[in-house]
Formats: sequence, structure tokens, C-alpha cells
Amino acid sequence: MNFEDKINRKNTNSIKWDGHEKFNIHPDAIPLWVADMDFRTLPEITQALNKQVEFGVYGYAFEPESYFDSVIGWMKRRHQWNIQKEWILTTPGVVSGVNACILAFTQEKDSILIQEPVYHPFKNSIKYNKRIPIINELVRNNTHYSIDFNDFENKIVENNVKLFILCSPHNPVGRVWLKEELIQMADICHKHHVMIVSDEIHMDFIFKGYEHHVLVNLKPEYQDFVITLVAPSKSFNLAAFKVSQLITSNIDFKKRIEHEYERLGFHGHNTFGLLACEVAYRSGDQFMDDVVEYIYQNIVFIKKYVEENLNQIKVMDIEGTYLLWLDMSALNLDQKSLMEFLNQKAHLWFNDGSIFGESGKGFVRMNCATQREIIKQALDQLKNAMNQ
Repeated sequence: MNFEDKINRKNTNSIKWDGHEKFNIHPDAIPLWVADMDFRTLPEITQALNKQVEFGVYGYAFEPESYFDSVIGWMKRRHQWNIQKEWILTTPGVVSGVNACILAFTQEKDSILIQEPVYHPFKNSIKYNKRIPIINELVRNNTHYSIDFNDFENKIVENNVKLFILCSPHNPVGRVWLKEELIQMADICHKHHVMIVSDEIHMDFIFKGYEHHVLVNLKPEYQDFVITLVAPSKSFNLAAFKVSQLITSNIDFKKRIEHEYERLGFHGHNTFGLLACEVAYRSGDQFMDDVVEYIYQNIVFIKKYVEENLNQIKVMDIEGTYLLWLDMSALNLDQKSLMEFLNQKAHLWFNDGSIFGESGKGFVRMNCATQREIIKQALDQLKNAMNQ
């Protein structure tokens, strides 16, 4: 794969590249926001999809054995996680899985714990379902984030928390949690009978010197209260196919979650999504290694550029994901003015940090999964706007 190939995604109904008018963004703004990549996917996926298209019949479909084998094989090869077919529930997206778990395991007005700044659909899902979000703020030390475990446990006890939604690796702060950190959180939840929904969608984007640990795989007893959400959508740029996996060895949990999907009228799966997922997990090892290395070099480039040219901006440490967390508070702009400056003056489209929580004010999230040429242009525009 040549990730330097610049692909024109305009006029393709891309939310990222064609959503400027919809979201009131300057038409010339370079989009570095929503989490999809500007790279073509694995060629074997395209070939398999073309063959399926040529077949010409697109009726209802179920998951073939080869699909389950592929998911199982990927988790074993890449993450040393031995799962079984019966544990896998195919879902139309990780966020839908979060919502299904909220409905299956909590009641209205129950408290649900999240760690802000964090992926904003977590809090939205809690509120939409009339539950109460409880915040365990991550602790920032210069460019690094950690967990306040005393606050974590106190919030659980004081608010009678029923469910904890874990983001691992963490979006947007880029932490790849240490085994010890994961065990400490899970043991506290076990002690206080708190279910854990572990969103591990970015599990394949781990940089040199770090290791992703599947939470439920760390202790046998975790299988009794941890549900894991994964997907090929980030790893292989397959978001449009709406296929992900909810994995639990507890068959009762699985049935309760299936019931919530049935209540919503969700039946069947996207034929092309199942096929794309199967091919990705069967044949995508080299692609995954290569795309992670390319993104890592993008981040090295960004850090060096910022250090040399944009010393008012701080780049937070990143251990995984392709989403950089940038502190722009030294510009001394309120959040609305900051986003207007980036949009109207620098012609850049980042995620507004405040959507990830109160502690995200002064920050933006930058998607690094694009060609280096685009990143260089974006940083030059930011430099020029700041100089003016």
C-alpha cells in the first residue's frame, strides 16, 4: 500500500469531506476531524466486494462460518484473545452496542460512569436513555493523562454506579492503558458489582513500546461482568458498512442484548459488511502493520513541526489511536472563538474539544490518518493564521 496516494474524496457524499455546508464550516477548510482514514482499504477487500456486486443478487444474509473464523483468528493472532463463535454478536456499530448494553443492564435514572475527556457519544447515549452520567475526570500532568483511582471508586460508591463505559485505547487522549491500570479499575468495579462495557475499537492502533490488553482477558472472573466491543471499521476504514462485534462469554448477557436489538426491529446484517470484515480479519495483518507505521510517522512529523513552529500549542502524548489531542489554551481564546479562528482564519476543521467534556475546553482533536502532504498543508495554514 502507498499511503501517500492523495485520494480526492470530495463529491462522494463523505461526511468528512463534503459536510462543510451541513456543519457550517468554511468551504476551504481541510477536514481533520471525524475518525475515518483517507487511505484506500485492503485491496483484497475491494476485490471480494467487486465479486459480490457482480453476482447481482443482494438478499438477506446471515454470518457464514468463515466470518466467525476470521474474527476469532484475528483476536487470537493480534491480541492473544481466545474467543468462541457463541460469544460473538454482530451489531451495526459500537455505539449501538453501548446503547443496547445501557438498556439491557440499567434502568432509567441509574448512574453510569465515564472518564472525561472522552468520546462524546458515551455521554449522549447515557442522556438519551435517561440515565445519569457520572464523571471520573482523567488527571492531566503536562502532556500525559492518568486515572484518579480514589475518585474512580468514590464516584462509584457515592452514586451507586451500575455501569462503567471504558474507552481502551482512550479517545481522545491517546492513552493505551497499562495492564495494572486496567486491573485496578476492573477490580474496583468487581468489588462494587459494576458492569463494564469496554469499547476497544481502536485496539489495532498501538504504537512502538506499548501493548493493548483486552480487559476481559486479564482475569477469568472478568468474564462475569465485562462486555467487549470491537469492529474492523477504524482498522480497515470500513465505517460505511456498519458491522461490529459485541463479545461476551456470558450467554445470558448476550440474550439480553439481543432482546434490545429485537425491540428496535434490528434483524439481519449487511452482506457487504460481513464480507469486508471477514476478508479484513483474514488477510489484513500486513496492511495493519503498515498503516500504523505510516500514522506513527505522521505523528512524529506533527510533533516536530509544532515544536519548531507552533510553540503555543501542546501535543498530548499519544500511545495509540490515530487521533491527536492538542492543547491550544495558550492562544487565550474562549472555545467558540478558538473554533471560529481555526475555521475562518486557518481554514481547518478539527473536532471541538469541548464536546468530549468540560475538561476538553481549550483543546481540539486532530485526525492524523491522512496523507502527510495534507498534514503539512494544514500545519502551514495554522502557522500562517497564528502569525497574522
